[in-house]
Amino acid sequence: MTNEKQTKAKPSHRVSFSRIIGSNDDGSDKLGPAREIGAVWERKGDKKGGILQLDHIPVELTRHEGVIFVVPVE
Repeated sequence: MTNEKQTKAKPSHRVSFSRIIGSNDDGSDKLGPAREIGAVWERKGDKKGGILQLDHIPVELTRHEGVIFVVPVE
């Protein structure tokens, strides 16, 4: 065993979901509060893109009754 510090990888993006709870006066969707449902992890090496890990899949997502936000981790 070595005494070197092992660094844990951190996600590059957070993934959140907001339900559509109605519509505004102009007809656009009104969204409820966003709930974090997962994260995106960078691929290792020279591979491009990321790996999406969802911890929760809202049933509204399957019915097109909400939106997903992908926000970079600062």
